[in-house]
Amino acid sequence: MGIIVKPLVTEKMNKITEKLNRFGFIVRPNANKLEIKKEVENLYNVTVESVNTASYSGKNKNRYTKAGFIKGRTNAYKKAIVTLKKGDTIDLYSNI
Repeated sequence: MGIIVKPLVTEKMNKITEKLNRFGFIVRPNANKLEIKKEVENLYNVTVESVNTASYSGKNKNRYTKAGFIKGRTNAYKKAIVTLKKGDTIDLYSNI
């Protein structure tokens, strides 16, 4: 299994991509910045200038059903924002 789980495609991320040439990815929680940089460079054939990461903890969720309360928890995840060298780009929509 690779380090990158999926690309982060939201309106906010699209604005950042257009203005600052930064791309977002959901990555494994135990991945570090060097691993993320190597993975993006190998996968997309681009030059990465910097990597910023943010870890998010899972949240508790409760749902009331006929059988009673169902308690659960969402998964923890890590977000990586990758800044590319000027002129490089990643086409995330090519496989759609």
